[in-house]
Amino acid sequence: MSRTARSVRSRKKLLDAACAAALIAFMAAGPAAAQTAPEQTQTPPADTKAKTTPAKTASKTDKTGRKSENTVSNLDAIVVTGIAASIENSLKAKQNSDDIIEAISAEDIGKLPDASIAESLSRLPGLATQRLDGRANVISIRGLSPDFAGTTLNGREQATIGENRGVEYDQYPSELISGAAVYKTPDASLIGQGLSGTVDLHTIKPLDLPNRAIAINLRGEHTSNGKLNPGTGVGDNGHRASISYIDQFFDHTLGLAVGFAQLDSPIQEKQYQAWWWSVDNGSAGIDQNWGGPHTPGMPDNVISQEGMQLRAQSENQLRNGLMTVLEWAPNDNYHSTLDMYYSTFSEKKFTNGAQWSSSPWDGISYANVGVTPSQPYPVVTSGTINGLAPILQNEYTKEHDKLFSAGWNNQYDFGNGWAATADLSYSSAKKKLHDAYLFSGLSGGAFTSAQFSTPLGNGYPYFTPGVNLADPATVVFTDPDGYGYNGRQEFDHQKDTIKAVRLEVTHPLGWIFSSFNLGMDYSDRTKTKQADVGFAWLNGNGSTSGTYDNHFSTPINPAFLYGPTSLSYGGIPGILNYNVLAALQNQFYLTQRNGQSDWSRNYTIEEKVPVAYAKFNIETTLGSIPLRGNVGVQFVRTDQSSDALQTNGDALVGRITDGAKYNNVLPSLNLVAQLTDKQYLRFGLAKTMARGRIDDEKVATSASVSKQQNGPAAGQVLWSGSGGNPKLRPYVAVGTDLSYEFYFGKSSYVAAAVFNKNLLNYIYNQTTLDYDFSHYINDNPTLTPTSNIGSFTRPANGTGGRMEGLELSGALEGGMLTQALDGFGVQANFSLTNSSIPVSSISSIPGGPKTLPGLSRKVANLALYYEKYGWSARIAERYRSSFTGEAVALFDQLGYTTILANKQTDLQLGYAFPEGRWSGLSILLQVSNLTNTPDATAQVAGLPNNVKVARPLEYDTWGRTVMLGVNYKL
Repeated sequence: MSRTARSVRSRKKLLDAACAAALIAFMAAGPAAAQTAPEQTQTPPADTKAKTTPAKTASKTDKTGRKSENTVSNLDAIVVTGIAASIENSLKAKQNSDDIIEAISAEDIGKLPDASIAESLSRLPGLATQRLDGRANVISIRGLSPDFAGTTLNGREQATIGENRGVEYDQYPSELISGAAVYKTPDASLIGQGLSGTVDLHTIKPLDLPNRAIAINLRGEHTSNGKLNPGTGVGDNGHRASISYIDQFFDHTLGLAVGFAQLDSPIQEKQYQAWWWSVDNGSAGIDQNWGGPHTPGMPDNVISQEGMQLRAQSENQLRNGLMTVLEWAPNDNYHSTLDMYYSTFSEKKFTNGAQWSSSPWDGISYANVGVTPSQPYPVVTSGTINGLAPILQNEYTKEHDKLFSAGWNNQYDFGNGWAATADLSYSSAKKKLHDAYLFSGLSGGAFTSAQFSTPLGNGYPYFTPGVNLADPATVVFTDPDGYGYNGRQEFDHQKDTIKAVRLEVTHPLGWIFSSFNLGMDYSDRTKTKQADVGFAWLNGNGSTSGTYDNHFSTPINPAFLYGPTSLSYGGIPGILNYNVLAALQNQFYLTQRNGQSDWSRNYTIEEKVPVAYAKFNIETTLGSIPLRGNVGVQFVRTDQSSDALQTNGDALVGRITDGAKYNNVLPSLNLVAQLTDKQYLRFGLAKTMARGRIDDEKVATSASVSKQQNGPAAGQVLWSGSGGNPKLRPYVAVGTDLSYEFYFGKSSYVAAAVFNKNLLNYIYNQTTLDYDFSHYINDNPTLTPTSNIGSFTRPANGTGGRMEGLELSGALEGGMLTQALDGFGVQANFSLTNSSIPVSSISSIPGGPKTLPGLSRKVANLALYYEKYGWSARIAERYRSSFTGEAVALFDQLGYTTILANKQTDLQLGYAFPEGRWSGLSILLQVSNLTNTPDATAQVAGLPNNVKVARPLEYDTWGRTVMLGVNYKL
């Protein structure tokens, strides 16, 4: 047995032993605890679910003699403000929770610690962010893909604009969110839980504040990448503005909170992608292994780039968000909260780029080739390519989203120990997408040359084409690489709705249990998507295989031209830039051309999910040690169905419907032992589930019959096909957690946690040889299937895997070390996660990693801050190590991508006027991505001689984002 295998097994045994000891100790303590439980006067722990207790009665005891329970959302009430107060508030939530959680809290009304919710969340232990268009947008918890994380708003599952379940956090203004809790261990009353964890976003509760409050925030924004695409209306300046009004009426029994936030933000992105890498000539080359043509001028057995693209993308995001909360607590028995959120999100992208293919099949040649030593072969890093056909692609994308969420929560205390909660909610997300792009190139199929210098590792290249690609006399509308069409347009429409009702009753208990929660939740989710695609053809050109001429060309109408797009970061001074929609409407005609992948994006999926749960809240002692927590179980019934289209390749055949029903039982246990006044030992054991991607559940299928010409089945007419899987079962895992926490000072603590998660199954594409096609349509009347059984490739449940990890975190106030450091502080955390999975789309590739896709083994955060005399400063850096991306197919080889390690540094400086006429006013400077950290990926694939090699794939930068503004609070 290897040393690594022994160490992993040893760590597993230690963790299992520790968890088993905690559970046995709890069970053994039962009789003793039962004798002492009635004498306990300890304040019960905070129940961190989305239940609220009005501030008016928060300090009163109920008729059972117990103090009313607080919540994480109550702890988010903004009374004391600032960086240290935000940390203190978050630590209170973490300390008082019965579950293992992490929390963030706003520094003040309308002011989270970072520019976005996702950036704040990513600084928590075990959490990492993934950037989209340069912004933190999705969150992974404990190394699992964002697909495995659940997200709720005030405890309610939210509809999403993507084809998956994952919430895009930029849809929710950080100015309107008062805090968030991340549940790393669930309990039975947590609805909408994820496999890796659950993020619950909170809005403010107006009755939690003692008085009226008005906050106004205004910040200007500047991006350092400049204006890449002139004429598009996307510049390098934007703004953020918000206003919040909170008030209480009728002797603090009625509360109102209204918040509005607007984001107008530019994003300027410099993109570079190396299409793929190979060896052209020699014993390792394409010519001797794949039978490809010899490449003149290229040395033998050297690795070269086989194509590239440089693109400049200018994007503008405009979001308007409105949040309203109405809270009513007329007496000690009844409490009602109505909260609503509505937002519109408009996004325009202008993406212009130059690209070309430089493989041996393109008839190119090389001159003055320079190589750099590397392994397993030298790499071509300079020279001249002759015979290139430049492809210019100009693209316009417009997306418009509407989100609406409403929830009405009612709680009633009957006064005899019984209390009931009823919660009604509705969430919808609508998305409209319009995308169009056109090709241009050199007239008449002409070729050119380009000098090049490319880095050995990551970075931008430098290309010098032999022609001016910004000259409208040289560059015309055409199909330079023979794609078979001149452009493309797509319209997408998507709607996602969730209707839910939740009922719960609670009552005190005896023995080791303080109370129990018995409840049910019913949700009905429907997601519908429609995609319509048209191909664009130049006026005067044909649109069929017999009439289309890819060299047919037309000059671009001068009335549609803008100033050139700059690709100077990659050596190209400029390329042609024009109004894509105007050119499309005047110089092209369209024909509908949905292909197989387009038809498959026309579907409806519905999930009806009743959940019943019982949770028993534990309050006892283990010897002299106070012990609290909960034990419970969820019963989840899922009825999922899908309606979609059946195709035969690109040909539409008809509609098809299918679905499945299944049950899951999810037990959970959380224990918190209070070792001393500020020391806690936590244990969690739970079975969790997460449904697969929504678009994996669609029944969309391409299927056909064909007569077998060879093999044992020769002469038979058999079915075959591929598509989604409406019978897909969820991911299921059993997780074990052990955590130690020590709190000291006001905002200081240290914590260490270990966890283990056994994935009982995993979803990946599989081919089933005995699939039943009896409910499919045979669109070929000349062939009658020999049998309704055939082969079908689809997402399916397969063998699971495991992951285990260590999390270290802490915060320290400098004044606890020496008075000279009063006002200074530090926060830090580090996570180390190992994983293994027997089979996946990537691990099945020869030499592919056996780790979970999307897993960063190491995640770390460090923040230093100063806050005193009105001044505040914070510099924070987050790091995540590389992780495996998607599987890719490259000619005769399968490969995969690796997203390289990423480190981002952010800076915040502020001053709050403490008194006088300027009291309530503060100034804030924020710099995001201070060091202009790029996003970079690598491609791992086999050379023609099957030698594996990793080479750079993508390299993108967004520049720094600087925000300067003022906050004013009345």
